[in-house]
Amino acid sequence: MDFKKRLRDTGIAVTLAVAATLPLAGTATQASASERSFRMATAWSGGPLMEVGAQAFADNVARLSGGRLEIEVFPGGTLGPALKVSETVPQGVADLGHTWSGYDWGADPTAVLFGGYAGSFDSERMLHWLYRDGGVELWEDWRREEFQLIGMPLFIRTAEVFLHSRKPVQTLEDLEGLKLRTAGAWLGISQQMGAASITMPGGEVYTALERGTIDATEWGTLWENISPGLHRVTKYVIIPGVHQPTAPFELVINPGVWDELSDEDQRIIREAAFITTINSWLTIGQEDAKALDFFRSEGNEIIELSPEVQYRAHELGQAWATEQAEDNPWFARVLEAQSAFAELWGDANRYRNVLTRAD
Repeated sequence: MDFKKRLRDTGIAVTLAVAATLPLAGTATQASASERSFRMATAWSGGPLMEVGAQAFADNVARLSGGRLEIEVFPGGTLGPALKVSETVPQGVADLGHTWSGYDWGADPTAVLFGGYAGSFDSERMLHWLYRDGGVELWEDWRREEFQLIGMPLFIRTAEVFLHSRKPVQTLEDLEGLKLRTAGAWLGISQQMGAASITMPGGEVYTALERGTIDATEWGTLWENISPGLHRVTKYVIIPGVHQPTAPFELVINPGVWDELSDEDQRIIREAAFITTINSWLTIGQEDAKALDFFRSEGNEIIELSPEVQYRAHELGQAWATEQAEDNPWFARVLEAQSAFAELWGDANRYRNVLTRAD
């Protein structure tokens, strides 16, 4: 497709610089094209996922289209249940949605291969796989075939915080019986590690922690977790997020709405999603670097997981993926593509990382 070819022919820096300073080519065509407005459902009540994700995407679409395409962004729960955006959009309640594909793991576990799980590679590798090794195309084909949706990346996290917890957690023994809020494949994998895991929308987590309904939660990265105030109702910040080494989020579009768009408008949507995704990665990476000091200043204790927990989580994640691939052709197809990419990048740490005394 033209989008794929263009991405291969231009670097990220060039794409961002051009998009940030100039209107898209073909201004005369845009001026004569029809104006459109869309309703966008989200799974978020606010915070970085809304500001750096959904709303930033809407702003990018408006800018790149010269104001012709307008997207009204609705908080989670306004246009249907927050965790059911992928159902709200094909029903026509919303034209577009911003969600995490992993919420659909019950319908098809392939969702977590795109959304990230304990066996995933990191976000830099995920971005390369998506935009340079065919991942975006697989994602779109899977969503259209299995869910009658158009899907593509929109926003990506670095590794999440493992837990904001009312109890200290460092070892496998500490996980035993821990009442943990999570989602996706980690729901089952964490239960294998001894946790008493449940799932709930993000908007309910703070109250559940405050009341002691749950002991701990995973949610976002260090910086993302400042705005929901999880540090105020927990004492411990547990790192690193072995359950979620990466977390791409997703733009879903009603296929009827998508097919009505011109090639140019589809290109604008793709471009805006790409720019928003890269910008979210850069923003979160920078802000995460500042966040540990914030949590310390708020009286939180930082705990690093023992190596045995980190190794065990990755092993269980990979074992889970192998099992899913046995009777799910789509899962097997995507896992094979990711495994081939991981093999290609097998020596990357040797030629990309330079040791210093600070390491």
